[in-house]
Amino acid sequence: MGARRLVIVAFPGVQSLDVAGPYEVFAGADRASGSGRRAGYRPRVVSLEGGPVATSSGLLLETERLAASPSALDTLLIPGGEGAMSARHDPRLIRWVRRAASSARRVATVCTGAYVAAEAGLLDGRRVTTHWAWAAQLAEEYPALQVDPDPIYIHDGRYWSSAGVTAGIDLALALVEEDFGVDVAQHIARWLVMFLHRPGGQTQFATPVWTPRAERSAVRSVQRHIEADPSGDLRLPQLAAAAAMSVRHFARVFRAEVGQTPGRFVEEVRMQAARRLLEESDDTLGVVAERSGLGSAETLRRAFLRNLHVTPDAYRRRFALKEGAGA
Repeated sequence: MGARRLVIVAFPGVQSLDVAGPYEVFAGADRASGSGRRAGYRPRVVSLEGGPVATSSGLLLETERLAASPSALDTLLIPGGEGAMSARHDPRLIRWVRRAASSARRVATVCTGAYVAAEAGLLDGRRVTTHWAWAAQLAEEYPALQVDPDPIYIHDGRYWSSAGVTAGIDLALALVEEDFGVDVAQHIARWLVMFLHRPGGQTQFATPVWTPRAERSAVRSVQRHIEADPSGDLRLPQLAAAAAMSVRHFARVFRAEVGQTPGRFVEEVRMQAARRLLEESDDTLGVVAERSGLGSAETLRRAFLRNLHVTPDAYRRRFALKEGAGA
């Protein structure tokens, strides 16, 4: 079998690492599999006009011009970046992407490249992901998509999608693993000093999302009370009493105005408190659990696995701001 034809589509304002990261993985497949024993990929970076393309950081990428009639491809990869929001409204690019995708064995998107593929109608009915900060907007603007903001990457049929920036490398490693096996992919990952399969999802990297304030002052007051003392007694009857409402009425009003149940709101506030303590303090896991309102070290562990898919210890090692912080 000859080298697999792989095209990465560039456009003004593309994220440079969305292009360069996957490209390095694909270019490394030949080295990892042993020269002459197995053909790898023939990657190309293309753009509408060809020539240098300015990335979002100002770095220039040299590109080839898009073929007027794209021939059969093995893989079409659409990166993201700030420019993707404009690129998706370029009719020439969208027409080319549709034609190329129709003859490609598989299509992959990195970060906001999902917007380009969605605009081309490629992802309708598919489960997809993108950078956590853009996931809600993607779901709103393209309701035919099933957007999941947590996975590092998703494989649905012949379509692959990934979170932002470095997640494109994770995606590329997964494609290599599918094509050439785990040994080749693992060799490349070690060369790049990366996990072959990164632990956890991208939620662990997300910054806290601003929570809507309720319209009713009584419910807003309860929200402030929860955030001020996440380790307090925040059971539903106590919260309802603080709002001077019955339990049933309070639960209904809170969900209608905040968009989630009181219990879920409390858990999110406690999770954010625990994340800050793990990042900023040397407190033991038991103390972190107590101060954040999550109770015990085991409850803390279960909450992190349920919400972030990593353990508190792993989270602290990755995000601690103080040297020496540990369990």
